[in-house]
Amino acid sequence: MTDQIQQKVASEQTGQTMILVWDLPVRVFHWLLVICFAGAWLTSESERLQMIHYAFGYTTCLLVCIRLLWGLFGTRYARFSQFLKGPKAVFDHFLAMLRLKPHQDVGHNPAGGLVMIVLMLLILLIGLSGYMSVKEVFGDFSSEFHESVSHLALALVILHILAAVIMSILEKQNLIRAMVNGKKRGLPNQAILFPQYLIGTLIFVGSLYFFYLVISGALPGLTQ
Repeated sequence: MTDQIQQKVASEQTGQTMILVWDLPVRVFHWLLVICFAGAWLTSESERLQMIHYAFGYTTCLLVCIRLLWGLFGTRYARFSQFLKGPKAVFDHFLAMLRLKPHQDVGHNPAGGLVMIVLMLLILLIGLSGYMSVKEVFGDFSSEFHESVSHLALALVILHILAAVIMSILEKQNLIRAMVNGKKRGLPNQAILFPQYLIGTLIFVGSLYFFYLVISGALPGLTQ
């Protein structure tokens, strides 16, 4: 309770308030990606759940493709141009973390943005190698590569979660909750204007429909 009072006083002194940072498409992408990645991982060893594994895996790839487009045409903090920085900025951010200094901007920090891009590329590699494994391209190599990249992506996910916890402590705000309600502390002029409810809803419904198409066998080219 004392910490919350101190944060409120500090925010009032700097003119900060809770502002909308993450639009609905970004939040829908984030949590559907969590569900699909976890679902694909948990069903990867079961032949009985093979179609479910395919559905989770291909839907994950679809979500990444949508996020790549939204990174070009989305709202302010969703765009890659806002958070993708050069090696120096990423290195400086890591140094700041070691010195226990919080990230100042309300959007993604340079290191988090880099991790997100690498993770999305790994997911696309997982999807491609999985498809090649289904089609028996390059024999066992595709399956082994698929499994290896999946383990690498899991390690990166764990690193991402740990970083979110650490940054929440440094910034003294719950970054995981921010990805639920879309709000972080900042100045009023830093807020995005439109939450993009319609596009977020279309992404959610479209992803569920695509999942249904795969699991029902309506897209045999992906599963046979």
